[in-house]
Amino acid sequence: MIRIIVIGGGTMGNGIAHTAAASGFETTLVDVNDALLERALSTISANLQRGVDKGKMTAEEKQTVLSRIGTTTDLESIGDADLVVEAIVENVTAKTQLFDKLDKITKPECILASNTSSISITKIAAATKRPDKVIGMHFMNPVPVMTLVEVIRGIATSDETYRTVEELAKKMGKTPIEVNDYPGFISNRVLMPMINEAIFTLYEGVATREAIDGVMKLGMNHPMGPLTLADFIGLDVCLAILRVLEEGFGDPKYRPCPLLVKMVDAGWLGKKTKRGFYSY
Repeated sequence: MIRIIVIGGGTMGNGIAHTAAASGFETTLVDVNDALLERALSTISANLQRGVDKGKMTAEEKQTVLSRIGTTTDLESIGDADLVVEAIVENVTAKTQLFDKLDKITKPECILASNTSSISITKIAAATKRPDKVIGMHFMNPVPVMTLVEVIRGIATSDETYRTVEELAKKMGKTPIEVNDYPGFISNRVLMPMINEAIFTLYEGVATREAIDGVMKLGMNHPMGPLTLADFIGLDVCLAILRVLEEGFGDPKYRPCPLLVKMVDAGWLGKKTKRGFYSY
């Protein structure tokens, strides 16, 4: 039985753990304290309960999924993992420091994956002595619902590692799409300039937030307008990704809108802080 470790119990981490456990994998969720782990398990339980309420699963099946998820604050205890998926803060220093530790703790054949939405897999892999076994698994939010996983190959990622992760993603009910390692990969390289341009449109007084979102929903058939989507992603995350694109390509077209920078400085990060382009 493959043992999957998910590091980080936030929105993405608990979604990945939920999905892995629901797909039959023994899963352990790791975070820095018990309060964060309890909150993650509570979120997973509530999301599973929605499935029970809709008749998509029984209460017994929900409990079976929850029983597959263990938790720990002790990183040293994960040495027998077969796959580690990192889902911590979108910060290159934090990620490289973690991968350096994981390289020392886990068995040599363990695959180390990052859920990063923009940071170089090659750079993360260079913090380890097994760059051939480091790969990107960029899940979409909300993880239990969205089928896409961008599987990102670093410069040294082996074919065997790619094939193993591709197969695991399929077993989790996902559709893996292969991407090479460039800033923002595909999803955020295309999405973030659109969101940034929508913010510039608001900043320059072209239209109201409702009008900007309305045009993209009604005219482009997007299920959610770009300003609403930015709030759901987190404005701090949007800013971090734009900074990666701007630095990675050295191209001013990725320069974050000053309004986005100001809102992040104010702590208006979107839905998670109850205030962004909209109030929640």
